[in-house]
Amino acid sequence: MYEDFVPERLAKLRTQKGVSARDMSLSLGQANNYINNIENKKSLPAMQSFFYICEYLGVTPKEFFDEENEYPEVMQEFIAEGKKLDAKSLEYILGIMKNLNSKK
Repeated sequence: MYEDFVPERLAKLRTQKGVSARDMSLSLGQANNYINNIENKKSLPAMQSFFYICEYLGVTPKEFFDEENEYPEVMQEFIAEGKKLDAKSLEYILGIMKNLNSKK
């Protein structure tokens, strides 16, 4: 399962961040093909490297593996802003979200 999930999730999150596999590899202090090798299912990252990958992507390991959270970086920002709202504003935003989701 994770042999497919990790490469696919990594590619998706990296693409969302707008960075090339080569640039990400070099930013992590790895060989220029390091991320490509993971995304092409030639290797999986070591645990310590996985934590560096998550840090680079701006996600927690939990968010990385949360398949239902397609945009973890945006969700973090959404939650941070939501924490600043009062109860009435939160209920209003929740109503908008429910309305948008019912139109899918």
